[in-house]
Amino acid sequence: MAGIAVMGAGILGLSAAFTLARRGAAVVVIEAEKPGAGASGGLVGALAPHAPEGWNAMKQFQLESLLASREFWADVASTGGVEPGYARLGRVQPLADEKAVVRARAQAKAAAQLWQGRAEWRVLPARDAPGLALESHTGLVAFDTLSARLAPRRALAALMAALAALGVAVEKGTTPPPNVRQVVWANGVSGLADLGAALGVQAGGPVKGQAALLAADWHDAPQIYAPGLHLVPHADGTLALGSTSEREFDDPAATDSQLDAVIAHASALCPALQGATVLERWAGLRPRARSRLPVLGPWPGRAGHFVLNGGFKTGFGMAPKLAEAMADLLLEGHDARPPGMAVEAILPSPRPDQP
Repeated sequence: MAGIAVMGAGILGLSAAFTLARRGAAVVVIEAEKPGAGASGGLVGALAPHAPEGWNAMKQFQLESLLASREFWADVASTGGVEPGYARLGRVQPLADEKAVVRARAQAKAAAQLWQGRAEWRVLPARDAPGLALESHTGLVAFDTLSARLAPRRALAALMAALAALGVAVEKGTTPPPNVRQVVWANGVSGLADLGAALGVQAGGPVKGQAALLAADWHDAPQIYAPGLHLVPHADGTLALGSTSEREFDDPAATDSQLDAVIAHASALCPALQGATVLERWAGLRPRARSRLPVLGPWPGRAGHFVLNGGFKTGFGMAPKLAEAMADLLLEGHDARPPGMAVEAILPSPRPDQP
């Protein structure tokens, strides 16, 4: 009988289940629909760091996760025999004006110290940047060697294969099995709603994103980021681009003119993409916690229940470290979370006149 039930088969739930099983725990995964039914089944797969400035515990946590990603995904692949599409090829960012150039140069100096010599952030002439040629108003770009890519659906398939190899079942359902000792709620948008209802707060909510997949073979190229736009070349000869961030929407699964604008933006930024065939258009809801950070820790008032949610835009990049932190908490009682990721961070701060 499993000792731990992980509720949700998205990137956070499957990564936690894999790490727990790797450390000897008896685990079962329960999924209401199908693996990757929510935001984890999307297209983009950008594992990109926050800027090396305004450093804090959360940015350090993310750095450690990104640095651990290569080993984590290699372990997943070797365990289950399915490649997740991981490659650390870096990221290029066009610099729009002189202010952006000055900031990027300062970030390069900060990265030299903060990234422990394990990755670089440089300012380059756009013509010298690797990969797709792009338009830059200043003729300069920022290039970092920390960013990586994953193919989201292949990553989930790799985790599913690895869990099967470890004897972990993934079952359909909405409630934990009886008699499990611990339950991890990693069920995305619906989980945030349930958490908020139980605590009497607005724990977070869905943010719709739209993305597209193009037939454009730049498989050895770094990803590109510009405001409102990620371009991520994948190993199979496709290129994913996205995404919108919509707080208001009528149909969470529909694509529309907002995605058309993202595709047009990509073609203007990288002329080589003009006329590329659109293979797929995708839309889905991403779980954004009230704190904007992932939420990890004990569920207040529910002994043995834990929350792992709020991946939003950083779930794939943060998954290795979040899974490790969850395993530390459940198996050893060791709390390695940055304070901003605690469940209590979504609770309103008391007014000065309240005790």
